[in-house]
Amino acid sequence: MPIVPDVKNWTWVLERACADCGFDPATIDYADVPPLTRESASRFAEVLARPDARVRPDDSTWSPLEYGAHVRDVCRLFDVRLQQILRGTTDGTVPRFANWDQDETAVSDRYGEQDPARVATELAEAADVVARSFESVPPAERDRSGERSDGAIFTVESFARYFIHDLVHHVHDVRG
Repeated sequence: MPIVPDVKNWTWVLERACADCGFDPATIDYADVPPLTRESASRFAEVLARPDARVRPDDSTWSPLEYGAHVRDVCRLFDVRLQQILRGTTDGTVPRFANWDQDETAVSDRYGEQDPARVATELAEAADVVARSFESVPPAERDRSGERSDGAIFTVESFARYFIHDLVHHVHDVRG
């Protein structure tokens, strides 16, 4: 059964703490993002090893496996988008990210039918890749910008905080 799509604009997490998971952007330095990324992947590996990883807690919430596959894909997507920001455009405009429908991806890629051990491995790999990408950005390049398809503009700095909230939030979703 498909989950009702989440249509919230989560960019507010860059301005104030998230009441659900406790993430506070004011307490996150850029240098915190890579280790938090790897830690999130590690926490997901623990959850995905549970025998109930495929079980949805209710009809409106993804299973830990579905969340794990989503977080893996978030890591992959954010690495691609970070590279777009860093490459820039040939005409000097801000790079614009293609729209990504996370809910459609969950259905089309059959998140709930994937192998939890494989998802844990792929998530660890994707988290390490994007963590290394964030680590490699020199401070002088962190004010470069990219634009989401809905018009939201991110610098590398704000993009990193927005990204890590997603991971921290979903660890909270599956671990409580």
